[in-house]
Amino acid sequence: MYVTAAARSRHEALVGAVAGTGVPVHEVSGAVMAELAGTVTPQGLLAVCGFVDVSLADLISRAPSLVVVLANVRDPGNAGTVLRTADAAGAHGVIFADASVDPYNGKCVRSSAGSLFHVPIVAGVTVAEAATALRGAGLTLLAADGGARLGLDELDQAGGLARPTAWLFGNEAWGLPGGLLSLADEAVAVPIYGQAESLNLAAAAAVCLYASARAHRAAPGAGS
Repeated sequence: MYVTAAARSRHEALVGAVAGTGVPVHEVSGAVMAELAGTVTPQGLLAVCGFVDVSLADLISRAPSLVVVLANVRDPGNAGTVLRTADAAGAHGVIFADASVDPYNGKCVRSSAGSLFHVPIVAGVTVAEAATALRGAGLTLLAADGGARLGLDELDQAGGLARPTAWLFGNEAWGLPGGLLSLADEAVAVPIYGQAESLNLAAAAAVCLYASARAHRAAPGAGS
């Protein structure tokens, strides 16, 4: 861990707890911290950690019932926010597929607000690989697509969200191309009741994931 003098005084208990585990703690100047952190206003604390992603096979072995698949999601702020939302909704994994941003991108890590360390993540696989593995594990792959004929409300009312589900989300600007949509079992649109043309990717993901989480918890035999 690297820490400035000011941050050490503000977070004395945290720095002491880290040092107590045997992790080396180095005090650095504000100028050095600015170079290390690469942010405009660093918080004065920086830790070097090992990668935490798991293999696709490892994720599948955990018998997940709610998973997120990101396809060509390039914006790190969006990706990190989706990861944070997935954590909050109780998802069991997030897959960064195809040309999606590196989950260890600094902005993505910060946007996840710690959820990077709570939810199993998979990186470096294709959507096709993820779809095959998830379907083999008994999950239904739903693609979030604004042009889909099936609406989220209709699917929910029909009981379609109560089953184990993997949600596929595409790029903010161009969505999911036909080749990726064809990999899904169903394309689903989030309803727009007002005059907005669309929803931000992270907002759409929140609506979809919480709808699934609510359906899972309401299903017969579900835990509290």
